[in-house]
Amino acid sequence: MNNVRTLRASLESLLDLAKSASQQMCSDRKEGGPSLLEQELDIAIAETERELNPPNNVDSQYLDLLEDIMDNGVDKGDRTGTGTKSVFGRQLQFDLSEGFPLLTTKKVHFKSVAHELLWMINGSTNVKYLQDNGVSIWNAWARPDGELGPVYGSLWRKWLAEKDPDRDCDDITIDQLADVIKQIKENPDSRRHIVTAWNPGVVEEQALPPCHLLYQFYVVDGKLSCSMYQRSCDVFLGLPFNIAGYALLTHLVANATGLKVGSLTISLGDAHIYNNHFKQVEEQLSREPKHHLPELVFHQKRDNIDEVVFSDFYIDFYDCHPSIKAKVSV
Repeated sequence: MNNVRTLRASLESLLDLAKSASQQMCSDRKEGGPSLLEQELDIAIAETERELNPPNNVDSQYLDLLEDIMDNGVDKGDRTGTGTKSVFGRQLQFDLSEGFPLLTTKKVHFKSVAHELLWMINGSTNVKYLQDNGVSIWNAWARPDGELGPVYGSLWRKWLAEKDPDRDCDDITIDQLADVIKQIKENPDSRRHIVTAWNPGVVEEQALPPCHLLYQFYVVDGKLSCSMYQRSCDVFLGLPFNIAGYALLTHLVANATGLKVGSLTISLGDAHIYNNHFKQVEEQLSREPKHHLPELVFHQKRDNIDEVVFSDFYIDFYDCHPSIKAKVSV
């Protein structure tokens, strides 16, 4: 990465020199139009600027979705009583080799994203780990003892396959995530690299039934891609976290299976903006995305996903607009 940054700095310096030369040639010319050399130099400068500053495909897709909902969404009531503008059936796709998909039109709190994912990977269902690490995003749904019921982590790592109250033995559970990682290593072309979090039998026991309820991995050319389906999506507050969380998960599973990262696809069912987020959405839509995405850097890549800790990785070169506060509808 350092070599890439050095090369980029050198190209930017050459571009500045080319611009100066072009301006000098223009000022030295006394009459007549630009010479062929000047025209070619201007074209080369424009092409180099486009190469150095490609469009940020993460913010552009996200902002397009915000506009789509505000322009075409229907007014719908909801469980929280807040009310929403809603559309149905939308999809976003990101090339993870282009950078880590953190929005730049508002700051996304990566620490919360990362700790929430590690909490899920660990199979946890109590908010204590999150609170101990300064993450409060699940507090509103937690019971007095901190429990949330059989939510994401429980279903990813300890899906209850059999429970017989008449038998004096442990319940039979399935570790979906471990099984998928094993399958990717042993049979990468399988179409069964799936983890599901939707269990109709336990919905009533969950503080909040899973919104992002299924994901599937796909391997080709030594790259791991992930496709996630989300039944319900709070687009302003939740989606930026979901994008970053599944991007990080894809990186961690790629590390565990010896693969590079490919793409992340997110398919949305009910994609909505809460009525009390309209002003915040308007503010975000007014902001110009930064050209460059941040980078996810690993101090250590682990082949055992259960050994991953927060200090294994960090986000670098994150240039973004300030965060935009909004109220969570519970």
